[in-house]
Amino acid sequence: MIDQVQDFPSNTIGFVCKGHVTGEEYKAVLVPAVEAAFKQHDKVRLYYQVDPDFSGIEPSAMWEDFKAGVGHWRGWERIAVVTDIDWIRHTVRAFSFLMPGTVKVFALADAPAAREWIVAAGA
Repeated sequence: MIDQVQDFPSNTIGFVCKGHVTGEEYKAVLVPAVEAAFKQHDKVRLYYQVDPDFSGIEPSAMWEDFKAGVGHWRGWERIAVVTDIDWIRHTVRAFSFLMPGTVKVFALADAPAAREWIVAAGA
């Protein structure tokens, strides 16, 4: 399941993933939010939280994620990934140099700091 977090400025979109994430959820929740944000802003920030009960993602959801990211490659300003799942933390850190914008990984206990960082002024 993927839910959009509504309490961010319009240039910042936030999502929480838990359980099993499907491609249909990505199409219904994430893709429209990404497209709406980029209609309003040249640069967009992403808060992406993966809860401990995350059990996986369908290949079609990974494809939708890839398309949303690459489709606006130069527009991603900051990305905060918030999770305690080690393999996700390590993967994001290992490949962050390939990702657009500035990427930081936070533990779930540091979610308030991640929220502050993602909306803070400056680079």
